[in-house]
Amino acid sequence: MSDNIACSHCNLEFSQSVMIEDGEHFFCCNGCKGVFHLLSDSGLESFYTKAGSTTLTPPTKQYENSSNFNSKAFYSKFVRVNSDGFSEVSLIIEGIHCSACVWLNEKVLHKMDGVIEATINYTNNKAIIVWADSVIKLSEIIDMVRAIGYNAFPYDATLQEAHANKERKEYYLRMAVAIFASMNIMWIAIAQYAGYFTGITQEIKTILNLAEWFLATPVLFYSGWVFFRGSYFGLKNHVVNMDLLVATGASLTYVYSIYITLLEQGEAYFDSVSMIITFVLIGKFLEILSKKNVADTLDILGNHLPSEINIIKEGQIVSCKLTDVLVDDIVVVSSGERVLIDGEIIKGSGSFDESNLTGESEPIYKSVGEHVISGTISIDADIHFRATKDFEHSTLSNLVSLLETAINKKPKIQQMANRLSEHFSTTILALSFVTFIVWWAWPHSFETSLMIGISVIVIACPCALALATPVATLVGLSLGAKKGILFKEAAQLETMAKVDTLVLDKTGTLTLGKPEVLKEHIYEEFDKKLLFSLVKSSKHPVACGIYKYINESNTNQEGIILDEYTQVPACGISAKYMGLELLGGNLKLMQNNNIEVDYSNENTIFYFAIDNRVVAIYELSDTIKSNAKEMVANLKNRGIEIIMLTGDNAHIAQKVATEVGIELYMSEQTPQDKLAYIEKLQEQKRTIVMVGDGVNDILALARADIGIVMGSGSDIAVDIGDVVLLNDSLQSLEDAFKISRTTYQLIKQNLGISLLYNAVTIPLAMAGYIIPLIAAISMSLSSLLVVGNSMRIKIKWTKG
Repeated sequence: MSDNIACSHCNLEFSQSVMIEDGEHFFCCNGCKGVFHLLSDSGLESFYTKAGSTTLTPPTKQYENSSNFNSKAFYSKFVRVNSDGFSEVSLIIEGIHCSACVWLNEKVLHKMDGVIEATINYTNNKAIIVWADSVIKLSEIIDMVRAIGYNAFPYDATLQEAHANKERKEYYLRMAVAIFASMNIMWIAIAQYAGYFTGITQEIKTILNLAEWFLATPVLFYSGWVFFRGSYFGLKNHVVNMDLLVATGASLTYVYSIYITLLEQGEAYFDSVSMIITFVLIGKFLEILSKKNVADTLDILGNHLPSEINIIKEGQIVSCKLTDVLVDDIVVVSSGERVLIDGEIIKGSGSFDESNLTGESEPIYKSVGEHVISGTISIDADIHFRATKDFEHSTLSNLVSLLETAINKKPKIQQMANRLSEHFSTTILALSFVTFIVWWAWPHSFETSLMIGISVIVIACPCALALATPVATLVGLSLGAKKGILFKEAAQLETMAKVDTLVLDKTGTLTLGKPEVLKEHIYEEFDKKLLFSLVKSSKHPVACGIYKYINESNTNQEGIILDEYTQVPACGISAKYMGLELLGGNLKLMQNNNIEVDYSNENTIFYFAIDNRVVAIYELSDTIKSNAKEMVANLKNRGIEIIMLTGDNAHIAQKVATEVGIELYMSEQTPQDKLAYIEKLQEQKRTIVMVGDGVNDILALARADIGIVMGSGSDIAVDIGDVVLLNDSLQSLEDAFKISRTTYQLIKQNLGISLLYNAVTIPLAMAGYIIPLIAAISMSLSSLLVVGNSMRIKIKWTKG
């Protein structure tokens, strides 16, 4: 008696020992398992009742075992856990070539239990998938992608080029066949057209039609296979896509031409079959090249990273994996090498190229005690530095991760375009059918009516509509990355383009954020170690200025351990040491602790008190950034109202505001005050950008429509901000507005081009003024026009 059991999907029988068990079901392969779950999740279980005992053909294409995606090695390299505790991975979805493919994959994945988010960027086929690992395994997600006719592999910038080359090679081969056959068909067509005017026998005409039939067949079924494949998986999942339009138009023309050839009457249109496939295929190929050129810029930060790094261990320089470097390890970098991990220089000095991160073309000289940033290149420096972060948390790794996230977050205008394109192809097929019926009933010949109906199908282009937003958005993100402007989500480009109010912090935003001590007033002798230790752990610019001053005045100054160390937002610092109460900060901190002081002027004042007695006062002054006044004037000219909020006193606030040209400002603002002010503006229906860099700005940054953070700001502010200016430049702030507005304008232009193209060409095709050949050319050109218009950002943004 046989112990074989039937696959729950295809009904083929195999030994139970080789079957994949899934509850009460058994499958011969992961392909059958994926299809079974797809049908079940879609509510189509009745398919198996109708199929009965019929044996189905299981998926034949062999992929790498999906269980490998669940391995610890894979998780450690490609999967990360986000702040909500869910698993997240970046994948490349192979086989996507139209917007409907993106929609299909996203829809199917969202229907799976445990999948929290699945977003796919059409321009580079990169997917970000977030799932609950306790509910569903990554291998099941991969199986689902494969079940609907696609494949997935982990995104790796170093491997992406190989996959891109593979895709281009496939298109090369298909195009070569299509172009070769089409050229020969055109020679035959010339003979037919000449015979039409000079006379040709039906026998010769039939021979020429047979030759065209022979040449058009590989074009349709080999070169055009991508369209048939896309149509099949689209219909299988109830999606009418662009592939179906192309496949339907070409197939109807092909079948009709065979009918004409066999009956030896009328005109065959094998040349149109060949040209439809050839021109659309060429258009798709050029589209792929254009999208890749745009996406390559965003991969530049992560590309070509070496897998090993040199560190000092037991007095020897040894190589280890980049991911094995720990905080406090000593890293060795030679001239010409890239810095891969953030750290503090402990030996050596030299110049560094930071242009990849900040857009700053001039080399930056750094020496012992200064920090180096991952992603920069050592020009002439041979240094040793102490790692302050591991690679996973390094600046370079975070930037790459943020860029990957940004290009997968769709703006609202793109979501609208996607919803419109979902129903586009169905509408076109309906219009084509109505056109055919009307022309045939007019009455016209079946041949004329069919050709006009096919022209309507072929000329319509949902791809131009689908490409309108993502390509322009990706170019905008790319340009921002080159200029040291990091948009964390693509949607922020759209929001920022609509901003009417800019709220600025003062210190570190309008000023350099590096105040220097001008005067020191000592009222009672005290141990400088107390003040030195109080300001040492603070990142506030004023505290840093005091720390620098004391450190330079007392080169051998040592710190002490303080108790109950507390930073008071917008006020200062408090601590205790051996029964002494220490306070350091502004006038507000003194007043809150009932300490009377009567010293004030237009400079920044830092008071230091011990046991409620002011023992020292320091006057500091910060330098306003060189182009602050010009930036404020330019943004005002764009119709943006500018407001300054600062924790400093009214004298300093007025001085800075007057110098840079800001009329509306608020002084002595606590974090809560700044938040309340932002909320008040939003009640007035304002769209607000908040720019800051410190912990005291985080509430306002989080509440504003867009929070922009200076790259040198506190870690928590950088985490909360929506946009990061890596080079701290106000020129970058102005550029961010310029890029976002230009990108949004071009998105609207692209949508206009796409809608206008279809509004003009579809009625012309329905009226019988366009033949299928011209329709195919027009369809391809419309997509290329949208891509080309998007590339204009690189020129247009400089003009403002």
